[in-house]
Amino acid sequence: MSDKLPTESNNKPIQPTNNEEIDLGQLFNAIGRMFEKFFNFIAGIFKGLFKLLILALKPFVENIKLISAVILISVILGFFLDKSKTPVYYSEMLVQPHFESKYKLSNNINYFNALIKTQKINELSKIFEIDSAHAASLINFELNAGLETSNTILLEYNDYIKTIDTSLTSVVSFEDYLKNRDILSGSIFAVKARSKDNNIFPRLENGFTKTFENPYSKKLKKIRDSTIQIKKESYNKELARLDSLQRIYLELKKSEAENGAFKLGSGGAFPMQLERTETREYDLFQEELKVRRAIRTLDEELIEESVFYDIIAGFEEEGNLETGFLKNNIVILPLTALAIMIISFLFYNIFIFIKNYEA
Repeated sequence: MSDKLPTESNNKPIQPTNNEEIDLGQLFNAIGRMFEKFFNFIAGIFKGLFKLLILALKPFVENIKLISAVILISVILGFFLDKSKTPVYYSEMLVQPHFESKYKLSNNINYFNALIKTQKINELSKIFEIDSAHAASLINFELNAGLETSNTILLEYNDYIKTIDTSLTSVVSFEDYLKNRDILSGSIFAVKARSKDNNIFPRLENGFTKTFENPYSKKLKKIRDSTIQIKKESYNKELARLDSLQRIYLELKKSEAENGAFKLGSGGAFPMQLERTETREYDLFQEELKVRRAIRTLDEELIEESVFYDIIAGFEEEGNLETGFLKNNIVILPLTALAIMIISFLFYNIFIFIKNYEA
């Protein structure tokens, strides 16, 4: 066989084709085309957004005089409305309900707002023990959570875990508790009152007193008091029993002293007998202290929760003037007018597009 390369008719040798170089070239060309399409796509998005922005601003530019006049009139009208409107005042009261009276508090606040909305002035006057003029000045009430910290929420979670089945404690995490927690899960609440009268707020506390003293809360308090009384009677009986045992040991020691049992006898009997008697008396004394601490804890519970609610901070003598950027007509009216014009221009353009559309 010949080792020479085949030649063409012009006697030039034929060079072998490099397939790897061809494949790499095609790959780089494909990658280049892909990046080109990607950048064109991004550029198309920005061009579309820019075109959309121009189309949206075009009606405002074409009607700048009309829009400026409408906004100016809205600002002037809002200014005079703000000057002529009656000022609104608010005040907050922090309360801590007991015996589950927080549910009745929430329901009654909704009831008060319904009376205000329907202008049941006489009913409001009876509830809050105020005259009709003051009752007519009420605007609404709000119930919000008050004085919540991470520690208080964590304590609430621990109390909640104690109330559920032990098989669920590992399932209900602290995050799940926070997710499903509502406003009534707390123990301290902020009652916000809004009124046109600046001096009415301290008089409203009497009406909330009736809110907390409801039949269900009274029933729970009666059950709690009866339970504590039963426990105290049991502890007092235990104290009487311990007192009897202490007297018995005291008489025993007295008898031993009279009989000479405290003299050092043979075989060392006296030290053992003395230690045994004093040990029993010490155990009785410790048990008595334990029972008395339990009784003191029950008495403290009675004192701490002897009422249906505690007012942590009452309504202020004078309310605070309610202010806010979005509560002024000088801001609300121009924004409203601008929104109406935008919607009108949008529907007008859609109407023109549909009218001139040809399939």
